[in-house]
Order: sequence, then C-alpha cells, then structure tokens
Amino acid sequence: MTAPATTPKMKCLGLNHIDLGTKNMEATRKFYEEVLGFPLVRADLVELGNRGVMKHFFFDIGNGQLLGFMSGEDVEGYPKDFDSGINKGLGLMPGVYHFAFDCDSLESLDATQKRLQEHGVEVKGPVDHEGWSKSIYFEDPNGLQLEVCHLLRPFVADDAIPRVRFRREGRQKIEIAAATPRA
Repeated sequence: MTAPATTPKMKCLGLNHIDLGTKNMEATRKFYEEVLGFPLVRADLVELGNRGVMKHFFFDIGNGQLLGFMSGEDVEGYPKDFDSGINKGLGLMPGVYHFAFDCDSLESLDATQKRLQEHGVEVKGPVDHEGWSKSIYFEDPNGLQLEVCHLLRPFVADDAIPRVRFRREGRQKIEIAAATPRA
C-alpha cells in the first residue's frame, strides 16, 4: 500500500487543448472557422527533413480552450487513409468518441442548429437527455461526431448514482421512469 500523497491535487482550469488528426487541413480549417466560427489562433508548419511539412493548427473554442488538428497530408510516408473519425477505426459504435461544445441557452442551441443547416451540415436533434441537458449532433469533415450541449439544470447528488435511465431498442430511445440504482 502506498502512502497518501502530500502534495496538493492538481488544480485544473479545464482543458487547454485536444489534438486530433485530419486528412484535409483546408476542409477542416474552413469548417471550424467559417461554419462554427472558431478563429484559427496558431498555425505551425513542422519541417520533417526531406519528407515534407506537417501542419499543426489550433482553433480557439472559447474560455481559453483550444482544439488542435495535425495533418501529414503533404508528408511522404504519412498514412493517407486513416479513420479520422476515430470510432470506426477502433471497431466501436458511432458516438463513443465524440466532442461536445458547451452552449449557453436553448436559443443559442437553436441558432447553432440553423447555422449548421444553412451550411449544408446534417444535424440530429435536439435530443433531450432525461431533463438534464439538450443537444444537437453532427459531423465535421473528418467524420468526427460533434455535439453542442446546453445544461438545463445543475447536477444533484442523485445524478452521480449509477442507474439505468434509458435503454435503446434499435434506433429508439426508451426512458425508464423509476430508475433503480446499480452498483
């Protein structure tokens, strides 16, 4: 058994950045800047000797947090046909790996859905998550599942108790009224 830690716990202010791979940096840049409105704040080109140049771009998604993408599309020997959507390449069902952006109101959620649709993006939802949040879902040009989520209420202690709150039958979601706790 190890002794208890004497140094304080890490003070986390949120995520600094998430970094993902893309096969097409220009399509990625256009989507995140023009469709979602996230400005490009850092663009690094990394020379890899005579093999080419790796692109590493960061978008400001708000609250001091960044979303980065790396592309080796112009690098000799870099994989050109990888699953940039993550789930399929890992043999997982869609939605296991996804990224959710916070939204400040239901009106903003609705406006975001309309903007995405105006840009030809297929949007699913809004989905009510058992009364604690509402979300819309869509994909970026890389096949990454993205979500915009608005919290409807603060979390309470009961929310942290593991329990079955809904089940899926095919594509249909069935809510369970009196959920029983599970260990």
